[in-house]
Amino acid sequence: MLEQDHTGGQLYFDDLTIGQRFTTGSHALDAAQIIAFARQFDPQPFHLDDAAARQTLFAGLAASGWHTAAISMRLLVESGAPIVGGILGAGGELNWPRPTRPDDVLHVESEIVEMIPSRSRPNRGTVIMRNETMNQRGEVVQVFVARMIVPRRAGSGDAQSNE
Repeated sequence: MLEQDHTGGQLYFDDLTIGQRFTTGSHALDAAQIIAFARQFDPQPFHLDDAAARQTLFAGLAASGWHTAAISMRLLVESGAPIVGGILGAGGELNWPRPTRPDDVLHVESEIVEMIPSRSRPNRGTVIMRNETMNQRGEVVQVFVARMIVPRRAGSGDAQSNE
């Protein structure tokens, strides 16, 4: 469930807390979307043709991990944590523990795992957020641990922070 900021607006670094969770809306994926993305960005047989994919370790048509990542990003932007200024990435770690398949319905569940106020730039901080993309069966198809730059409210910088 999406936790909303009590002021009804977007969230600054100062509004966030470790352990805070957010859940996005969903996206239904079909074979046509998987194949179209693969043709343009990742033209490998296991993303383009079910019969060819059956002969691989995927044992059937599978979405490109980059397709899963792109869908996840759209979900995060449209209905994830409403961060002021948008989702500004500063790196992260991306894993695909299982394939995304045709007819999967994806959503993203996010949790803030670390917050680091900036000592050198008191107008912002770094938030580490773990994002798990799940299918309709609750199976995790992608884990993205993101480092994000998040603005602080004016006047909230702390000269004693430890970045």
